[in-house]
Amino acid sequence: MNKFQLGMHYKKVGFIVTIASFVLLIAIKYIDNPEWLKPFLHGILLIGLLLISVSKEKIEDEYIDSLRSQSYRLAFILAIVYALVQPIVNFAVSYVLQQDNEYESFNYFQVLFFMLIVQLLFFWKLKKQH
Repeated sequence: MNKFQLGMHYKKVGFIVTIASFVLLIAIKYIDNPEWLKPFLHGILLIGLLLISVSKEKIEDEYIDSLRSQSYRLAFILAIVYALVQPIVNFAVSYVLQQDNEYESFNYFQVLFFMLIVQLLFFWKLKKQH
């Protein structure tokens, strides 16, 4: 796994990119903006999270590598469950609220964002327990 990891300093870059894009996504809710801006910022946010996810730790040993692998496996499994359950939840909520909206599917951003957040949170949680 180490050959696919970035240097430790990319984690700071990832945090800066993630926070900046998140703040901009909140800000564009209150201003008129072009249609391409929101998907663009979604992509930038995902890149920032990915930079954080694949950056090395200060001490990168076999144990940290094992924790990282566990967190990726768990994130993958939960993302599949999310992708299977979310349409059912959307339909049920729409039915309960008696909305006649057309079927709304979720997009790639939701799944990838969920997967990266779950991976990072579980990795930090597992690392903290060490």
